[in-house]
Amino acid sequence: VLGAEAGPPPRRTAPHLFPPMSHIFDGYEKEFLEFTASISRNTASLPSLDGDDKSAKLAVVESDIAEAEALIRRMDLEARSLPLPAVKTPLLSTLRDYKAELARLKRESQLAAKAASGAANRNALLAGAELDDLGAPTSSSQRERMLQTTDRLDRTGDRIRDGKRSLLETEELGVSILQDLHRQRDTITSAREHVHGADDNIGRSRKILAAMGRRAMANKLMMYGIILMLLGAIGIVAYFKLIKKDKS
Repeated sequence: VLGAEAGPPPRRTAPHLFPPMSHIFDGYEKEFLEFTASISRNTASLPSLDGDDKSAKLAVVESDIAEAEALIRRMDLEARSLPLPAVKTPLLSTLRDYKAELARLKRESQLAAKAASGAANRNALLAGAELDDLGAPTSSSQRERMLQTTDRLDRTGDRIRDGKRSLLETEELGVSILQDLHRQRDTITSAREHVHGADDNIGRSRKILAAMGRRAMANKLMMYGIILMLLGAIGIVAYFKLIKKDKS
């Protein structure tokens, strides 16, 4: 028998501190808390039910667990897609608590279902034994039909569970693909930033080379000017020397 009904994990005390990018996570979180509360209530009511009521309640619990698991995956994808670590880290921490809470509720529901099923089987065996002892008319064909019907119901339940499992695996595959796409987008964004940085470095290098070229050209012009001045001075000196020689 399960203990007192356990409530869902406490909600974050100050959701307004998160920027608008986490509103999608908040919507998933609200739905998740509603499903966990429903799972807890329905699991606690299982021991008091029998027959069709118990089967219907078990189906509701299984459906709520499947929906809660899907919401966990969506919250995980949304939290990991946020770019700011200050937003992503607390959301992932909250998500870990929700995963642990859902795992606990799932274990409790399985234990409650097994306990209720065992009790029902014992009651059915006891009732059959009492009927046989009282000499009530029992037919082997009726028992066989009942067994066949039970087997068909079990197979139908197995097919339904297999279908749900396939849907969950498909959804997990989609979540994995989306996560890979997010990582590839981050890689492309980082590569683009590196390319922009390289372009900036190349632009600065071109400016430096152009400045160095202008400076080299100025130095050449200055050197040519000095050479011309020296040649002019040599010519003037030679001219005066020749004039003096002519006069002498």
